Amino acid sequence: MVACSSPSDVQRRRLLKLTAAALATQAAAACGGDAQAASGDASAAVLRAVDAFGAMAPEGTHCLVQADGPDATWSASYSADRQLFVGSAVKTFVLGRFLLDVETGYNGTTEAMPGTISDLVRSPGSPVFLKLNGELPFTHVLEAMISHSDNTATDMAFGVVAAPRVRQLIASAGLDRTRVPDSTRRLFSYLAGADDGVDLGWVELMKRLSQPSLPNARPAVNDRQSMLSTATDMVRWYRQTLGGKIFSQDGTLREFRRISAMANAVAAAVPAGIAGYGKGGSIDWDDFHALSFPGQMVVDGVPVTFCFTYNWSGGEDSTGAPSRDFVERVAAVLQACADAVRA
Repeated sequence: MVACSSPSDVQRRRLLKLTAAALATQAAAACGGDAQAASGDASAAVLRAVDAFGAMAPEGTHCLVQADGPDATWSASYSADRQLFVGSAVKTFVLGRFLLDVETGYNGTTEAMPGTISDLVRSPGSPVFLKLNGELPFTHVLEAMISHSDNTATDMAFGVVAAPRVRQLIASAGLDRTRVPDSTRRLFSYLAGADDGVDLGWVELMKRLSQPSLPNARPAVNDRQSMLSTATDMVRWYRQTLGGKIFSQDGTLREFRRISAMANAVAAAVPAGIAGYGKGGSIDWDDFHALSFPGQMVVDGVPVTFCFTYNWSGGEDSTGAPSRDFVERVAAVLQACADAVRA
């Protein structure tokens, strides 16, 4: 860990910003290469844009775009099976699990039922709920989790659906290389040195994060408590959910779309005037940084499903330019895809 001059500096440096505010190490299973087309002909402009995205960090990026037109399907990819840290992008699975439980009536789950904000669930990286206490309907909890990537909201939802059942949904969707933590606070606790599965609690966690150093800190990419996936898995998820393969009722799919359209990464990267859905993610932990944006846009009725992730290492001053570069290159790929669909 890097020691800083004050507790506030340390806390700002270490808090896992599992958000997509910016759109918010090499992964264990890397498979490299230039941009590749499959299942049809992606345009030259799409291939160039995908290759340019991968060039940001040849060993630390993955990308996949797939267009499902009425007459043909085409795709372009860059190391799509490489497993990387995707951060809050995995919150889409918590949303999906919650809405499935509403659909089936599991344990009486409804979006109208009240959730309680308190120190029992408070978590770092909560721009909406951090200093709030009290009750509110779960529909607003889910909205805060996706639109603002609020980690307290996420742990409130985790408390209802339970991480093992989120993992069950992930497995049933055939996403073999996707990993989610027990909760965001258990993730933070583990990275701060606690044993696997231990929740340090709000007060103790903040105390640890305010220390000048954390000798037992763990890396964000690990096999116990992490947020990992591949571009292949994330694209498969959004093609299934938004394609009507996960939910049984039209109303559930509409609600998934409604909330997924709120993610701030959509407005940052999807071309203006095009409907978009997704959930971005990011992290800054010690010298490790990540940005990810999986989702889908619909261009003149044609769904284009995508995932972009970028993992890199560097000091605190290394985040600004890479974040801007990420947004610009993602936007360039999506614009090229929109142009190809409309050609």
